[in-house]
Amino acid sequence: MKRLILLLIYLICVVGVWASSPLKIAVITDTHYLSSALSIGGPALEAYQNATGRNVADLHAVFDEVLTDIEREQTDILLICGDITNHGERRSHLDFIGKIRPLQKKGMRVFVIPGNHDIAVPDAKAYIGNAATVTESITPDEFTQLYASFGYASALKRDPASLSYLAEINEHTWLLCFDTNRYREHTTSSITSGRIHPETLQWAFRILDEAKQKGITVLGMMHHGLVEHMPYQAVFFGDYLVDGWQDAAQQLADRGLKVVFTGHFHSNDVSSFTSSAGNTLYDVETASLSQYPFAYRFVELHQNRLSIDTRFVDSIPGKPFLQKEYKSKFEKLSRRVAANRLKQIGFPLPQETLDALTELLVKMAVVHAAGDEKTDAEITKAVETLQHILGGENAGIESFQMDFPPADNRLDIAL
Repeated sequence: MKRLILLLIYLICVVGVWASSPLKIAVITDTHYLSSALSIGGPALEAYQNATGRNVADLHAVFDEVLTDIEREQTDILLICGDITNHGERRSHLDFIGKIRPLQKKGMRVFVIPGNHDIAVPDAKAYIGNAATVTESITPDEFTQLYASFGYASALKRDPASLSYLAEINEHTWLLCFDTNRYREHTTSSITSGRIHPETLQWAFRILDEAKQKGITVLGMMHHGLVEHMPYQAVFFGDYLVDGWQDAAQQLADRGLKVVFTGHFHSNDVSSFTSSAGNTLYDVETASLSQYPFAYRFVELHQNRLSIDTRFVDSIPGKPFLQKEYKSKFEKLSRRVAANRLKQIGFPLPQETLDALTELLVKMAVVHAAGDEKTDAEITKAVETLQHILGGENAGIESFQMDFPPADNRLDIAL
């Protein structure tokens, strides 16, 4: 009898541990995968790599490192938040799927949503020989066919107005995947900005209402940001948020959406939005695997919380100082982007002020990309220089908010 009681206690403990074991979810985004068949050494590829700062072989090695780590961790679910391919090349889609398929065959579930670089891209190119040439992209219908086993075939619900869908994570949790892209409006190139169709938003509201009635937690996933992640993002980089983001965040938070996983801005950041009714929604943005800082996330889904951790690819075979090399590339790219943005906005400012503002934006972008921003000597100097040029009393760096709460790289979110 004593042995029987001990056995029962043991079984209860084992079952209890098993029942409470968290689901392990990996999150990657913005891989911008370019097939090796479309990127063969020569002047065309060299020009592309110089312009973008992306070495195709390096990015393939980074991706392999990440997939190896995801498999090693015995991950249950992989979320992919869009911009899968470089510019929507059919060949790149097929090769990307070939890289992920072995994980599926070992039992990992994969859910994907498209980004602005994935569908009906008019300037999809191959970089072979002396000059880049146009290559085949894919249609929205072809995207759902190619990625049928990545969420679409098993979807609980499909949105008639877009490629949005609802998937089941487990009996207590749903994944609401929003298609926020504007590929039907493409003419000469992909459109960076995003939006949620009014019909899609209403479709999502009905799902969230149903989930609330059934006591089901809903997590979201989309390519574009739903919440601002840095000061004045809507002013300087509005294309990286969905149109009308404040109204959308307010309504989705009040309907019960707690967390949304995003990409697009190529930065590792978590930001929150609290509605006027007091409901909080977290936007968990993951950085790109195509540039510094090569970040990806592991998320443990517990019964009533998410535990989020971030990892970075620091080196690849033959490149022990990968981060240092690509941080320098990212800084140069950010300077060009910031200068162009300020020119487009057309602020009537003296060149000296524009130069100082450009440098501040560059410094902010570099630290923002890796998350958990801290002010350093360079940022302090940039802020003080700008304050001096603008005149008036120097308010000091303490008046300048670098990062919105909560923490970016390691945190828990209550569900």
